[in-house]
Amino acid sequence: MAHLRSRRRPALTLPLGLALTASLGFLPGAASAAPADSPAPAARSASADAGSLAYVVNTGTDQRTLASVKKAIATAGGTVVVSYDKIGVIVVHSSAADFGRRIRAADGVTSAGATRTSPLKAAGTTDEGAARVLSKDEVKSLAAQATSGDEPLEADQWDLRAIGADKAARINPGSRDVTVGVIDTGVDDTHPDLAPNFSASQSANCVGGKADTSPGAWRPYNPAEDYHGTHVAGEIAAARNGIGVAGVAPGVKVAGIKVSDPDDGLFYPENVVCAFVFAADHGIEVTNNSYYVDPWLYNCMDDPDQKAIVDAVNRAQLYAQKKGTVNVASAGNSGDDLDSDAIVDDSSPDDATPVTRTIDPHECFDVPTQLPGVVTVSATGVTNLKSYYSSYGKNVIDIAAPGGDKYVSPTDTPSKNGRILSTMPGGQYGFLQGTSMASPHAAGVLALLKSAHPEATPAQLQALLKAQADNPGCPDKPYDWNGDGKVDATCTGGGRVNSFYGFGIVDALDAVKK
Repeated sequence: MAHLRSRRRPALTLPLGLALTASLGFLPGAASAAPADSPAPAARSASADAGSLAYVVNTGTDQRTLASVKKAIATAGGTVVVSYDKIGVIVVHSSAADFGRRIRAADGVTSAGATRTSPLKAAGTTDEGAARVLSKDEVKSLAAQATSGDEPLEADQWDLRAIGADKAARINPGSRDVTVGVIDTGVDDTHPDLAPNFSASQSANCVGGKADTSPGAWRPYNPAEDYHGTHVAGEIAAARNGIGVAGVAPGVKVAGIKVSDPDDGLFYPENVVCAFVFAADHGIEVTNNSYYVDPWLYNCMDDPDQKAIVDAVNRAQLYAQKKGTVNVASAGNSGDDLDSDAIVDDSSPDDATPVTRTIDPHECFDVPTQLPGVVTVSATGVTNLKSYYSSYGKNVIDIAAPGGDKYVSPTDTPSKNGRILSTMPGGQYGFLQGTSMASPHAAGVLALLKSAHPEATPAQLQALLKAQADNPGCPDKPYDWNGDGKVDATCTGGGRVNSFYGFGIVDALDAVKK
């Protein structure tokens, strides 16, 4: 299971060549059977050449430069896996110890670096534990308490009511001409709440850096562990069909683009590059990104490998923006002030033994959430207060949305659960919390805005998203979520824009009314 971790994004100023080229608290449990045509475990790894490292090599987009660099790659001992010529990003495998140094010295190479610190492996998975999945008896009990006109489990969806999504659905549930791409662990499109809105023609498996669109390739490798993407998809677009739950935008389409590696569940750069390019080329209007690109929580620009990762993913997401896609990402679950002078990162690299380092969040970037033009989303609980785990930061957070907070329970829900209820693989439902849950609420509202304003550009949609948000302002008293007398976070800014909520908490009802 992937460590579905953090996200954020201060306004990022990249070196000219990069800027212009081109965890969560979470646990489900009960295992479910994989769909019949899911890839077989023995065949699911794209990492065929064990002992090699994967690299991204970034260059110009003219054919002469591309040809020269590809020749240099071969000379340096590398094999091209896939080349995204339109953005100048080449995915390479090499077992040569000096490949990185040699290719960075080649004419035409802007940046190049390894996308991991451990060699490519054979197939395998790791068990991250269990999430809070509803039993059949709980589903029946909740359904029996449903209000007429609501979905059977909607009484436990406090998050929909918090942003007016239940009322918005009666006005405009969203257009079938709008698709939200869930870049994640895969989506179980056979789930009865997702099947009506799933777009197979806009779905793929991007593991390894090259899109596989064969039937079912986008589904989770292991539904018992890789449930995250299915939960996210339901938050966005679970259908109002009299079954289970409802999404924020139950009338739009949802696609799955799988990027979590079967070997270790991590989200490597080449997979994410593939996902953004695929989304752009297949007409996806909004992407949701509830992860950070592994193996580095922060990619520092003074390290050649990490710099190359920033460059490659940035080229891909900028390409998507230019093709009309809005990219939304979660802000992170570390509870850090992302506009501070220093942050301690003790989790990187997460594909090997981590080392503790102190980084400057203005020089070392969480990707993709800190990239230019990406919408960064913080999380709130049932009282509209910042969730205890959510990262924050002035000029970092763009918008806030319900992500859940297990320490703040609602009084008007059957289960009194402060987390987010949504779809799980195998026709199940479960509760999760995290900024990973906040981001899809914002993506759903953006889908509603795109439905109402079909000609709007990504920049215009972002402006509309911020304009319709409701900002509670900074709390009146010090933020002490656990009541131990210690201030856990300091909110800065005013009632229009601040470090906890950015421009405010999304409002689905205002999005369809305005």
